[in-house]
Amino acid sequence: MLIRAGYDIAFTAEIPTAVVAQLSIRPERARDLVTPHRIEVTPDVPIYDYIDMFGNTCTRFTIPPGGLKLSCDFTIEDSGEPDAEDPQAEQHAVQDLPNDVMVYLLGSRYCEIDLLLDAAWSRFGDVPEGWARVQAIVNFVHRHVEFGYKYADARRGAWRAYQEQVGVCRDFAHLAVALCRCMNIPARYCTGYLGDIGVPPDDAPMDFSAWFQVWLGDAWHTFDARQNAPRIGRILMAVGRDATDTALTTTYGRTTLQHFAVHTDEITEVETPG
Repeated sequence: MLIRAGYDIAFTAEIPTAVVAQLSIRPERARDLVTPHRIEVTPDVPIYDYIDMFGNTCTRFTIPPGGLKLSCDFTIEDSGEPDAEDPQAEQHAVQDLPNDVMVYLLGSRYCEIDLLLDAAWSRFGDVPEGWARVQAIVNFVHRHVEFGYKYADARRGAWRAYQEQVGVCRDFAHLAVALCRCMNIPARYCTGYLGDIGVPPDDAPMDFSAWFQVWLGDAWHTFDARQNAPRIGRILMAVGRDATDTALTTTYGRTTLQHFAVHTDEITEVETPG
């Protein structure tokens, strides 16, 4: 399967403003690229990449006075298979977890496990460990939170999502991640592309999506509390403790988002951008 994806984003700024963007695909997906993945900037300003502590590609640049446009258009090969499921994947005891996975058991800005610990154990303490427990958490969050773009609030964390019972995809992911961590299941927040492939098209404008992964059976497994079903064509961009670590753009000064458009579609042959 071939997927054509990318974005057009524009910012305005009154003074030179530094930015760190996480708008590239994860390095492990680079081998699947059919056409180059390049971030184009207008006007032409210096940009350079680095890899952060979570293995994400981060891009640094400075918005000049007036503003800047970012664009990207690439084609990537995908298996065409839905998210893999492994109900037999084992949940390891904390003392047996790899060192680099331990950070995904900790509370974070948007995943307040201290506030959710009692609720998590009262709801899921009797559910068998492993895949069944994660799926029970996903089922609960999917039912508990009402989705709506009108509910978007960048300040809302897992605790508020649990209380208010509304949110967008990042709120579903944050709450599920926090509940998994409460149950000693390492969980990390994910962002990326998820088009309407294999499902009825959504009339809402295309956007980037959020989901999460858990560490079971010595591997990361994908779950999505918003969709609550295996999906086709995920293109992972970044992972971290929560949305703080995976922000599409972090600006160090005042900017205005003037334009934002994302595309991700299945295609039958490589198309020429333009």
